[in-house]
Amino acid sequence: MDIILLQDIEKVGDKHTVVKVRDGYGRNFLIPQGMAIVANRQNLNRLEGLRRREGAVEAQMITEYQEIAARIAGKVLKIGAKAGTSGKIFGSVTNVQIAAALKDQLNIDMDRRKISLPDEDVKMVGAYTAKLMLHKEVQPDLNFEVVAE
Repeated sequence: MDIILLQDIEKVGDKHTVVKVRDGYGRNFLIPQGMAIVANRQNLNRLEGLRRREGAVEAQMITEYQEIAARIAGKVLKIGAKAGTSGKIFGSVTNVQIAAALKDQLNIDMDRRKISLPDEDVKMVGAYTAKLMLHKEVQPDLNFEVVAE
């Protein structure tokens, strides 16, 4: 079944692209949830209008994302965690804690799903770098330091 995605869906495709999915997945999940529409002739014609409108809104959002990236540049977030004597913290630092620290320290509201942590788990006291997935063109690095409480 060919469908037009109305939003970015991980492991399926990007917004406003035509993708082929299994019939049941498209008919029973994506279309009822409002994530996609059937790729028939009428909807394919509507797709160009959607892309133009979204392009104008997206250009406006890119400037906002660049302002956020400028505010984050050069700043280091401090995240407190309970740690043992060897510097190993109990548990690990998650993107939820980073989003809360962004709100508290820099007054920036960020969805936790837009924060990508480093490949290795954050389980030791020290300095790390996360990536903010604001937009395809704007993905600034966020430096944070885990300190023992």
